[in-house]
Amino acid sequence: MRAARAGPGRPGAPLCRGRRAAGRHRARGTVLIVTMWILLVLAGLVLVLARMVRVEGDRAANHVAAVQAVAVEQGAIQYVLASVDGLEGDVPTEADTPCEAVQVGDGLFWILRPASSDESTYPYGITDEASKVDLNTATPDMIARLPGMTTEFAASIVDWRDADSNVTPSGAENEYYLLLADPYECKNSPLETVGELFLVRGVTREIMFGRDTNRNGVVDLGESAASATRSFSSSGSRVDLGIINYVTVFSSAAGGGTSGGAGLVNVNEPLPVALVGLLQSVVSADRLPGVLDRVRRERPFSNAMDFYYRAGLTMDEFQKVANRITTGSGPNQASLINVNTAPKEVLLCLPGLEDGDVSALISKRAGAEVDRTSVAWVADVLPREKAVAVGGYLTAQTSRFSADIVSIPASGRAFKRCWVVIDASASPPKVVYRQNLTHLGWPLSRDIMTRLRAGLPLERTTQTLGRTIG
Repeated sequence: MRAARAGPGRPGAPLCRGRRAAGRHRARGTVLIVTMWILLVLAGLVLVLARMVRVEGDRAANHVAAVQAVAVEQGAIQYVLASVDGLEGDVPTEADTPCEAVQVGDGLFWILRPASSDESTYPYGITDEASKVDLNTATPDMIARLPGMTTEFAASIVDWRDADSNVTPSGAENEYYLLLADPYECKNSPLETVGELFLVRGVTREIMFGRDTNRNGVVDLGESAASATRSFSSSGSRVDLGIINYVTVFSSAAGGGTSGGAGLVNVNEPLPVALVGLLQSVVSADRLPGVLDRVRRERPFSNAMDFYYRAGLTMDEFQKVANRITTGSGPNQASLINVNTAPKEVLLCLPGLEDGDVSALISKRAGAEVDRTSVAWVADVLPREKAVAVGGYLTAQTSRFSADIVSIPASGRAFKRCWVVIDASASPPKVVYRQNLTHLGWPLSRDIMTRLRAGLPLERTTQTLGRTIG
């Protein structure tokens, strides 16, 4: 017979119901676990998406900041161009041309001037390129007297720039460069940039940059590994900056006794009408015949300073004609050093000058009573022999400037740094060279970026962050 089915009241019914209930509970638990996993995955996706949105937002903000930094930099370059326009040989002063935390649009810029005697503060200002030694025209002795310069490197610079293949003692020509692992020829023509020195035999980063590897004029914490090294020599010259701040290939010979120059009167020509007229305008009638006679008998003159002494001019007379005379012209005349702006390290490169002479020049030019419109004041400081020896290397005017510009937008999320050289010999001035220095890193106090990123207004930044180092 067939077994009877379990039904209500029968012994097998509770067991079946229990099994069905357990099955339903298991199904509900599985759904709950799956749901939790789905929620967990969705939460992870949300977090990943939020992270991606944040990264994209940061990237967009950084891109906007970079574009703003470029705009601020362009504004800073235009600021420098306007500052040097129409100076007619003069140099812009810090009082007339602020260069520290200058606001342009929604950003700030600084113009660094690393060649400073003060290693405790950031120096600011537009640099006169005539305040440096021109590597293309300076004598071998002048190059050899640069801070930290070696005999080998100085001689090799001369061989690199000259047109012949004759080897200067301790120098190098093709025989050296063609035997290198990566050979190349000696250029035998003028340098186009200072950075070209890295191709010259004997160059080292220490000679070029010293310990100031980011070229901001101070030895920062990351650069002070050799902290025991003295920053100043016994003569008071800085030895931690390298030669990069004291040399140029962009200076121009302008006025102040240069051996050539358009519109200048040549005192070595047989008394031209222009010279007679010039002397008549500054020399009294009773002295003029004697001055003209001495000029006729004493020719030729080596430079304007020599003319001053041997023509028998007074200081006042010389002051009025110094920027208007020349001693001749030639294709290889030295670019001149601006005695009004050159630092001690550069003035010490002039022939025959010693520490005491240079200190006296720097002290004299700092006086408010000194007329620095020409080089005449130098004759009041140096003995006649030394004044004549350096007279052919000096000027009191310039037309080439450089600016080391650091720019940052108000957000502080990006920055730009560039070095430009400007020719102001004609109006409007123009940029003749530009070098990107952003790769050297942020050269000023980190607090500037920190406070800008924290939302500190630009006005407060300019007031609270000046020459701090940190």
